[in-house]
Amino acid sequence: MTGHHLEPGEDAARGDDAWWRSAVVYQVYPRSFADSDGDGIGDLAGLTGRLDHLAKLGVDVLWLSPVYPSPQDDNGYDISDYRNIDPVFGDLAAFDRLLAAVHERGMRLIMDLVVNHTSDEHPWFQESRDPDSPKRDWYWWRPPRGGREPNNWGSFFSGSAWAHDAASDAYYLHLFSPKQPDLNWENPDLRQAVYAMMRWWLDRGVDGFRMDVVNFISKDPALPDGALHGDGPFGDGSPYFVCGPRIHDYLQEMHREVTARYPGRLLTVGEMPGVTVEQARLFTDPRRAELDMVFQFEHVGLDHGQGKFDPRPLRLTDLKTSLGRWQTGLADVGWNSLYWNNHDQPRVVSRFGDDGPRHRTRSATMLATVLHLHRGTPYVYQGEELGMANAPLRTIEDFRDIESLNHYTQALNAGQEPEDILRGLRAMGRDNARTPMQWDASAQAGFTTGTPWIPVNPDHTEINAAAEYADPASVYHHYRRLIALRHSEPAVVHGDFTMLLPDDERIYAFTRRYGDTTLLVAGNFTGDIVAVDLPDGWEGAELLLDNGPSATDEPGRLTLAPWEARVHRRTR
Repeated sequence: MTGHHLEPGEDAARGDDAWWRSAVVYQVYPRSFADSDGDGIGDLAGLTGRLDHLAKLGVDVLWLSPVYPSPQDDNGYDISDYRNIDPVFGDLAAFDRLLAAVHERGMRLIMDLVVNHTSDEHPWFQESRDPDSPKRDWYWWRPPRGGREPNNWGSFFSGSAWAHDAASDAYYLHLFSPKQPDLNWENPDLRQAVYAMMRWWLDRGVDGFRMDVVNFISKDPALPDGALHGDGPFGDGSPYFVCGPRIHDYLQEMHREVTARYPGRLLTVGEMPGVTVEQARLFTDPRRAELDMVFQFEHVGLDHGQGKFDPRPLRLTDLKTSLGRWQTGLADVGWNSLYWNNHDQPRVVSRFGDDGPRHRTRSATMLATVLHLHRGTPYVYQGEELGMANAPLRTIEDFRDIESLNHYTQALNAGQEPEDILRGLRAMGRDNARTPMQWDASAQAGFTTGTPWIPVNPDHTEINAAAEYADPASVYHHYRRLIALRHSEPAVVHGDFTMLLPDDERIYAFTRRYGDTTLLVAGNFTGDIVAVDLPDGWEGAELLLDNGPSATDEPGRLTLAPWEARVHRRTR
């Protein structure tokens, strides 16, 4: 917003006073959060018993990853019944108790909405296997093409995106696992069934939805072949399903049929791989009535080489360019979501920070400070507020995730060395985010009295909630201060954004300005002491927040200790 900064009241005049702008969201991956019955799998009762952790942290919203009945082929993102709870997590009564307990603490709860695909065990799909069923067209069934798949698209989980069904000699589309057939949103009856399900949960008291790969729900009905890249047998179908031809029609219809019936109450965020800033402006423009915000993936792909499992060191200038583009692009229309971690990403302190004993706390709190002071709604993933690190995944037997296991097999068959494959999986695999929450230093980190479904990280003896509650300098208490700052300082929520030092590979710095208040945010992304020139007018400015002992500034210079973060404030 070059040449203009926001004045108090201007946001409200633009309709930007929605409650979720000043909120912080906390994602729970229930399988790994807290186990109440000793079966080694987290559950709703365990989560309910740990809600005070979230309340004391200060978060406003709990995002609950899928707890619906599921064969668990993709850890719950393959749903077999949209209107129930998987027995491994509890039942609807346990869910209602959780929801009531969340609301009693002044928080809200949003559900994971997975409607690009279902499980192949969902009754809808089972009915659709009959060519004469009215639900046949609720999925993408196609006859063979020359005795082969209907097109050349590849699956995100390796192999073809088509599975053959011998009973009718036809193929069905699955962009993910063969056990996750894609729904056909071209069918109006399917759409109405989805909207009815959403209203059922909202009437139960749920406060919104995080929508899984929702920008994939519109496919080009012609299902053309994708372009071939490299030597692989599969084409890239993404131009025909990423933000497909009717995506805006569907989301606007969803808003009319569902969201608009609960005015002012809901948060809707769409997970959108491949979305551009220009598309995000359309999706999140309140005048278009589609979504409140989107999850974009640009910044978490910056350290990918030839694919996700070929990690490269992050260049800080690339991160500034990416996040800065999104800050500028959504400055006057729409809204940003802010995240480092979720159930699909490795732990950020291991990825972009330093998870060794000397710098783990400082780098975790620096990364948190830089992220939370951007303009947008921050999302905290369970354990992030403790500085939880990547897991010691030594052999392929240590992995649980279908994506990693399939990649290992495919890469091995392609002639790659096992240790080279494992190196990529250790750095980027989703299991890093899915090890149990570290509550205390006991044998299973206080997660379960049984054998956990995936091993607890052995570093839980040092990194755990109990220890951090007692340490005012811990990662946990720094997150509390960051969240409190968002709730108390309007410039954090409403201020404009100006990137500083765009070409510096060590310091990430920017200002946030709102009315008479300006904040200066700076984070050192290195293990060295770094000094940079201060912008004019900042000498002697109030230190609003830092993450530990500061280096001594020279006149006109800002000197940051290794992994130091600071927030200064001045008023004119």
